[in-house]
Amino acid sequence: MAQDHFDRLTAVDASFLHQEGPSSHMHVGAVTLIEGPPPPFEEFLDSLRARLHLVPRYRQKPSVPPLETGRPLWVDDPSFNIEYHVRQTALPKPGHENQLLRLAARVFSQQLDRSKPLWEMWLVEGIDGDRFALISKTHHALIDGISGVDLAQVMFDLSPLPARLEHPDEPWQPAPEPTGVELVASGAVGAVRTGLRTATRAVNVLARPQAALSEMRQAAEGVGEIVWAGLNPAPETPLNVPIGPHRRFSVVRSDLADFKSVKDAFGGTVNDVVLTAVSGALRGWLRSRGVVTEGLELRALVPVSIRAPHEQNTLGNRIAAMRGPLPVYIEDPVARLRAVKHAMDGLKESKQAVGAEVLASVQSFAPPTILAQASRLNFSTRLFNLIVTNVPGPQFPLYVLGREMQDVFPVAFLPKDHALAIAIMSYNGKMNFGLLGDYDALPDIETLGEGIEASLAELVALARKDQVAGKGNGRTPGAGRQRART
Repeated sequence: MAQDHFDRLTAVDASFLHQEGPSSHMHVGAVTLIEGPPPPFEEFLDSLRARLHLVPRYRQKPSVPPLETGRPLWVDDPSFNIEYHVRQTALPKPGHENQLLRLAARVFSQQLDRSKPLWEMWLVEGIDGDRFALISKTHHALIDGISGVDLAQVMFDLSPLPARLEHPDEPWQPAPEPTGVELVASGAVGAVRTGLRTATRAVNVLARPQAALSEMRQAAEGVGEIVWAGLNPAPETPLNVPIGPHRRFSVVRSDLADFKSVKDAFGGTVNDVVLTAVSGALRGWLRSRGVVTEGLELRALVPVSIRAPHEQNTLGNRIAAMRGPLPVYIEDPVARLRAVKHAMDGLKESKQAVGAEVLASVQSFAPPTILAQASRLNFSTRLFNLIVTNVPGPQFPLYVLGREMQDVFPVAFLPKDHALAIAIMSYNGKMNFGLLGDYDALPDIETLGEGIEASLAELVALARKDQVAGKGNGRTPGAGRQRART
């Protein structure tokens, strides 16, 4: 039967479809700025056609078995047409970046059509400074942020000379769409396979009782931590309100070296510095809205990849969600960084990620109706105030048909009742932020971007001052500034 050729969505991927609503779109993407005049549209299409065989999922669509007897499957789209997925447009003169950002906001305000492969790309011409842009949009069920960097590189070259690709011997031919009977049978086969994997693990438990007992204890502790977090919802803020389908998009440019200089001076990681800068921006923004920040700590949903090294080139989401701290009650930026570092170190030592993976594996064996509820338990929007996702990108230039990519601004998604999501991506020495906001709830989204810039600048200035002082008197840099002001 042809069903052996169908791939079921993973439990996490299927949960992203379940969680989507009319106002909470579950697509992600990026706005990319590229130097030089745009390539002819047909040439650009041809370059993508030559690479699509490297990402076969881009020609597949989700198919739901009758009566939801199993998780959706990825099947070939018999009417796939690249011209539908790749569009061309031009900005009206003068073609400023703010016009591009408004266009990106409109693109991300529209849901993807589930009857087709879940992605779009826009080639945008007419940007000032002799540049063009690519707006990419992909459903979260298709790709996650960490592996997304690898897949995006399929479309880019490592040098100005375009790579010579080996084309398949035969042109792509879609497999026949499965019948309802085949879809039901495939769901049953998938459940049996999952059961066999569970049985295999049970045999391994008997073979390694001590190691298995330790793993089970860690898993139980992890699930317990997630349940405990569920009993302590995130505080109510102006960011957590009903949202509509329309979006605003703003960006912040910064240098990766600045984040490294701060963490070198005061300790922590680059991601700790990111959360600290975001906390500083949110502190100022909340106070501008009349919110009292004393004693207030927001929570960020920080996606963490749990993809093993041998899984780096595989498809499907392998992520866990950690609840990271945003201590907006702390005025002193260095004290705020140390509070973030301490809390994040504790999270890394906790069992949250283990618990999230256990819940994902349980979902793999659940009927779709139960899966929908379990995914909401693992991704409860009450547990966090906003998404802050930091994606490490390549630290070397990439090219599109000989034209260098200058900037990339990632775009996250807004879950239900969440008016802001911040995505960060490093690329070729830069560290750029993409701020996605609800159109009505965040008319002042640029203020948050300005706050991130100001918060980072303050940290960088203190790091330089601390390093100079440390060199001058022989003390360890970062040894001072212990007091936290509220």
